[in-house]
Amino acid sequence: MLHPKTESSEKVSSRTCSVLLFIILLIQSVGAQSELTCSHKPIVALAGDDVILPCHLEPAVSASSETVVWTKPGLEPEYIHVHQDGRLIFQRQNPSYHFRTALFVDELIKGNVFLKLSSVKISDAGKYFCFLQSMQKEISIQLTVGAVSSPIIQVVSDNSDSVVFQCESAGWYPEPEVFWLDGEGNLLSAGPTETVRGPDDLYTVSSRVTVEKRHSNNFTCRVQQKDINQTRETHIQVTGTRRNKKTDGNEIKAGVLELSRLNGLKELENQGATGEQRECRPTERRGTNK
Repeated sequence: MLHPKTESSEKVSSRTCSVLLFIILLIQSVGAQSELTCSHKPIVALAGDDVILPCHLEPAVSASSETVVWTKPGLEPEYIHVHQDGRLIFQRQNPSYHFRTALFVDELIKGNVFLKLSSVKISDAGKYFCFLQSMQKEISIQLTVGAVSSPIIQVVSDNSDSVVFQCESAGWYPEPEVFWLDGEGNLLSAGPTETVRGPDDLYTVSSRVTVEKRHSNNFTCRVQQKDINQTRETHIQVTGTRRNKKTDGNEIKAGVLELSRLNGLKELENQGATGEQRECRPTERRGTNK
């Protein structure tokens, strides 16, 4: 009578172990071939905003069991976020980043090791490094932080033929440029821009321009910073005036000087810019009789 041959439990166990070992080695091989990549362009954020530093493994493999270390050289300690055993190692984190960093745990399984940085500060700007410990992979990404504010236009002097305006804008970073434009968008010849850097590292800029009084003259003060793709504008309109003998030469007796402070935001991103404007009511300046 013939009996079927059966494998011993030892052989089955040995084969199972071999298969598991092969799978483990295959996973490690895939991980070894994956590259850690980040954005090649600087990431731009405004002070007070939240920002994400996007880095990931490509081809995508799970990083959920990885020790992910984010650092910023020059700090002491330099650790921004240390993710180990599924949690943040709080004791190793630089105090200035306490409660301001996070990894997306659900994204780690997809190979995304994004770092979220909340309430960005000017001092946060700089180069960051992402390091995956077991894979011995490291890469850097640049963060640029800016600050902006809307310019304010004031009348410095006024006579029968011309008006001198001053435009000032405080709280910028990095240092911005100031331009004056006419109603058709042409650049006007203006005085040199005065720049002051405060103890908070923020810049205040101001510029003056002299313009002739003509019918419905529209002028714009534009402050812009190309590195952070930010622009702020304020507009002013001057209507023609009639002189009165009893009117002080430095003030307007008849006619209206309209300030339409359209303190709008223009973010020059990609192919275009968007703006939001706010209009003030016209104001009238009366002369003083002598």
